[in-house]
Amino acid sequence: MRQGVYHDTIINVKESLPMKTQPLKGMRDLLPHEQALRDYIQGQILATYRAAGFQRISTPILEDMENLDKSDGGDNLNLIFKVLKRGDKLEKALATGDEKQLSDMGLRYDLTLPLSRYYAANRNELPTPFKVIQTDRVYRAERPQKGRLREFVQCDIDILGDSSPNAEVELIDVTARALLAIGFTGFTVNINDRRILRAMLQKMGFAAGDLDSVCISFDKLDKIGADGVKAELTEKGFAAEAVEALDEFLRAGDFSLDTVAAKVDDEALTADLRYVIATSEKIAAGRYGIAYAPSLVRGQGYYTGMVFEVTCPQFSGAVAGGGRYDNMVGKFIGQQVPAVGFSIGFERVCGILLEQGYQIPGAKPRLALLYCKDADFAAVLAKAQTLRADYDVTVLPQAKKLGKQFGTLEGAGYNAVAFADNDDLKLLGQKAE
Repeated sequence: MRQGVYHDTIINVKESLPMKTQPLKGMRDLLPHEQALRDYIQGQILATYRAAGFQRISTPILEDMENLDKSDGGDNLNLIFKVLKRGDKLEKALATGDEKQLSDMGLRYDLTLPLSRYYAANRNELPTPFKVIQTDRVYRAERPQKGRLREFVQCDIDILGDSSPNAEVELIDVTARALLAIGFTGFTVNINDRRILRAMLQKMGFAAGDLDSVCISFDKLDKIGADGVKAELTEKGFAAEAVEALDEFLRAGDFSLDTVAAKVDDEALTADLRYVIATSEKIAAGRYGIAYAPSLVRGQGYYTGMVFEVTCPQFSGAVAGGGRYDNMVGKFIGQQVPAVGFSIGFERVCGILLEQGYQIPGAKPRLALLYCKDADFAAVLAKAQTLRADYDVTVLPQAKKLGKQFGTLEGAGYNAVAFADNDDLKLLGQKAE
């Protein structure tokens, strides 16, 4: 009997041990002021997108593993969170000894593959072109560090079914207006076309099968410089003549579209890019910059033509990016569907604004209406509703130690305190009026 009681006691002690309070690595909890900023920023972005005629959709966070593997996502394919098969299917997969058989689905690493699958499944019910919004969570098995999370939000707009360069121009315009609406200024939209870059590299002597690897190194120009690019290409074993030709181009320092076009010698290939740059400059009207960036590649392998990134001189890295991916939908339906998209780096944008102490424009001051234990709660709520004409109001029981309660409310971001049983109003952080 004693052993049984002792055994039960041990079990109860174990079960009463505290659970972990911290979120998983690479994921995070959001405090109320952080969530309020995110809600506002997302609301401004969505309002800009919707005003331009884009429609919002949602897709599941899980996708078929075979689809994910075939999505040409570049390095992101190595960062997929895979979900194990269940029950008998898992037992059979384990028996094969092949680890690739263990998973049949995974968490989406971006929103482009899910959109392509969605369009392939629903295209007969959708308009052409289809202008679509996606603002949702995605997952990558990153090594957690500042600026790299395992769960994060992307804000995408895409146009499917339009092969015209006007689609690129519109996405640049709408994305730029969304960034302006949330307070970003002085940014530059950098634009390139992978087809032009690949044509130039082939003219320099690089083999067609080596171009993806060459582009990856070329894309690092702003980080490792011309010497670093040459060293990396040499280490990869590419033809010395081709490496030398690219090095000469980089050291000449003339990265204008005219110079690159002369090396490609195919004006038809550069005509669309010239049009997009010229038209976007006209629309920008000096509010932000438009620049040709010959080394811009973007990491995803599914891009087929123009690519773009938005950079701000005061911040490292891009705050938005995207490009044309005309072959993705075709993987599902066997025929090409033109598609182009632009994504705002929501987490990065919110992080920058938080660090700057960004204040939500036009937000009402926050007020706490305090009531005593024996108060008529219906009357308290009625008074709160009256105060909401000028404040965002919460009702709270009045504490015994008002000074401590005021300090707590001020720390939580409240601007004022009122009382249910009188007309007194105290401004927090200031002298009472």
